[in-house]
Parts: sequence; structure tokens; C-alpha cells
Amino acid sequence: MRGAALVVTMVAFVGSGCVSGNGGTEETVRIYSSVTQDTIDAVLAGLQEANPDLTVELFRAATGEVAARIAAEQREGGLQADVLWLTDPLSIQQYDRDGILVEWAPDGIDNVPPEYRTTTFFGTRILNLVIVASSELAVPPADWDDLTTIDGVVAIPDPAFAGSAFGALGFFAMAPEFGMKYYSDLRENDAVQVSAPGDVVTGVAEGLYAAGITLDRTAQDAVDAGSPLTMVWPASGAIAIYSPIAVVDGGNEEGARTFVDFVLSAQAQSAIASTGWQPIRGDVGWPDRGLQRTVPWEEAFDRQDELLDGYGAIFGG
Repeated sequence: MRGAALVVTMVAFVGSGCVSGNGGTEETVRIYSSVTQDTIDAVLAGLQEANPDLTVELFRAATGEVAARIAAEQREGGLQADVLWLTDPLSIQQYDRDGILVEWAPDGIDNVPPEYRTTTFFGTRILNLVIVASSELAVPPADWDDLTTIDGVVAIPDPAFAGSAFGALGFFAMAPEFGMKYYSDLRENDAVQVSAPGDVVTGVAEGLYAAGITLDRTAQDAVDAGSPLTMVWPASGAIAIYSPIAVVDGGNEEGARTFVDFVLSAQAQSAIASTGWQPIRGDVGWPDRGLQRTVPWEEAFDRQDELLDGYGAIFGG
């Protein structure tokens, strides 16, 4: 069991984002996460009601910062997290390969579609990559191929920077109807690379780009805020990327499993949906917006250097 000094250090480091039980004597569950803050807050509020004796300490940061903290702790004697709740499968697969995740089956595992889970990490929500287009376009794009011929500049997020963008790269590169030629066609149509999906939406809203590839919630938030753009669900299917959660071996596994079980519960899934992300459970209310395509994550992980090199040869960087 980890020492009390480490708990004190974590509390001081984390600051906000701590949910404490009333008794103060139960073991602490440490969550490392790159999930959006409002989503975590919604889940923790429900957790406090359902499990008032469970104490949670949260370290939340961007994917790169979470990875850096994990790497530093591994160098310094061992990972201090009990649960990893990350944004995309790529960000967790190496930890699975390293053997630091617990193999088990949560109570709600049957509610997680097989394509969104493994034996060690499980989907909690779905991030859909879609098209965002300027409202000024006379003929808006209807599917992915339209971005290669559209009259105007198309923006795409950098797969070396954003895990969701790498998911797009893995999908297009390995889908027979697209392949790496899709990126060559985009480049020939003067497409440009930006850092993140949010930058695509901002650029389209400001009139810098005619269209681009981004996340559904990011696009929908902009639409709801009155930005002059539309979210287009591609006719052949949005690219579905699942946000995984896992229990870390050697920590407070009992408390960690309780937390994961709750995240997969209908109550927590409804809370996730309330923050604009598609819940992983099909029995929790969510509009059917169209087809979804999955990414062969295991193959994408094994080929990530090859895929990024191929992409870099087209777009640079």
C-alpha cells in the first residue's frame, strides 16, 4: 500500500477536483485523466451521491501532460494512479502492452459494444470525427470525399498532436476505399494542417477555412453559440473514437473498480451525455445522427510510426 506522505503530496498537487467521503478514513482512489473537465465534474457529482464513502483525488490535464506525469512516476519508482481515464485508445495501449493494467470485467461490461473494449480497458464515451463547414458554402460537403474537391481551403488536425486526429489517420489509411491517397488528394486540393480539432472549428467560424475535420461536440458547441457554420455527419459514417478507462495494477484496486463500475452505470452515462458526448451505453438517451465507422486500433498502434511517416511525407512536419 502506498504511504501517507504520497497522499499528502497528491492533495497538494491536485488542488481542486477532489471528492471526499464523510468519514475520511476510507482509502483514496487516484484518477489520472485527460477527459474534459465538465464531464469529469458531472460524473464525480453523481459518484458522491451514489458512493459517499469513496474518496477521489483527480489529476486532470491534456493527454501529453498526463503521459509525462505517468512516465516521470514510472522512472521514480512507480505509477501512483489507481485509474487511468483517457481520451482515445492510442493513449492507453502502451500501458496495456507494459502490463500495468488489470484484466477484469466491470459490472456494466455487457453494455459496452465489443468494438469499444478490450480485457483491460473499456470505452466510456464516444468522440465522433465529423465535418464542419462554413454556412457560406453554396454546396456544403456531404461526405469525406467531398473535402478533396471542395471550392475552398480545408483544415485538418495534426495526427502527431491530437489522438483523435491520429484516429482519423488510422481510419483513412486502413480503409480500402480511402488509403493514404485520401491525404494526397486533400493536399492537392490545398488542404492545410492545424494543431487540434478545436482549431479547425475556430478557423471555419472565422472564415479562414471553408470546411474541415473536427469532433462532433466541438462543432455542436460552436453551432449552439451562433457561429456561422454547420456540423455535417458524413454520409458514409463518422469516425468513432472511444474514450477508455482502466484500473492500474498494484494500487487501490477495490476502490478503482468501484469507480469504473460507476462510470459505466446508467447514472454516470447519463451525466456524460449531459455534457455533450455520446455515452458508450446504447440504453442511455442519445440522438441517432447517422452511421459510425470504427478504427482498427490494435493495427493502428502497431503501425503508428509508419502511418505518421506516410502522413508527414504529404503534409510535412
